Amino acid sequence: MRILVAEDARDMNRLIVKTLTKAGYSVDGCFNGEEALDYLLGADYDAIILDVMMPKMDGYTFLTRLRESGSDVPVLFLTARDAVADRVKGLDLGADDYLVKPFDFDELLARIRVMTRKRSGRSVNRFTLADLTVDIDSRSASRAGADIPLLPKEYTILEYMIRHQGIVLSREQLENQIWNYEYSGSSNNIDGYMSRLRKKIDGGHSVKLLHTVRGYGWVLRQGEG
Repeated sequence: MRILVAEDARDMNRLIVKTLTKAGYSVDGCFNGEEALDYLLGADYDAIILDVMMPKMDGYTFLTRLRESGSDVPVLFLTARDAVADRVKGLDLGADDYLVKPFDFDELLARIRVMTRKRSGRSVNRFTLADLTVDIDSRSASRAGADIPLLPKEYTILEYMIRHQGIVLSREQLENQIWNYEYSGSSNNIDGYMSRLRKKIDGGHSVKLLHTVRGYGWVLRQGEG
């Protein structure tokens, strides 16, 4: 899952990015609304964390342009302004949630989970495919009742795939979920992640769930490739 953080206070920006990255998200950080619009031209995001008061373009203006473009990506406002009128304005412009500074990072993570669940059209926090279960709140997975030990990026890939189960996902789509613009490693790393993920998911099971579609990418589904 990829998140964009637009916050002009650089220390706060770095702290949010670090916290979300540690939680397993792919995160890009920028410092004003104009930069945020530029980032949206180059990547698809699952959520945006948006400060209200920023230079060049404030959060309200950014959100107005975002919604006018037809985008429904979930937006969480961060602000030190806790007046009811400010919260109402943000929500009326199309924000999905509002968090007043200072805030607890556990609450921020919980609100992100709620926003992304709503966007997927699911009211539950658990996805299943055959005997594979992925729990969004605990960021854990199990198969046939046995826990699957996953590294953060492995979990991110699996969550994205089970949210899109049955759909063939390209290398680019999967890379977009786990790496930000600052990543400079080899694109072949995705092959390593997929190989390890297949062993963890399908190892020891007669029914295979993770399949390679040659020349395109991978798909999570029950049945043969």
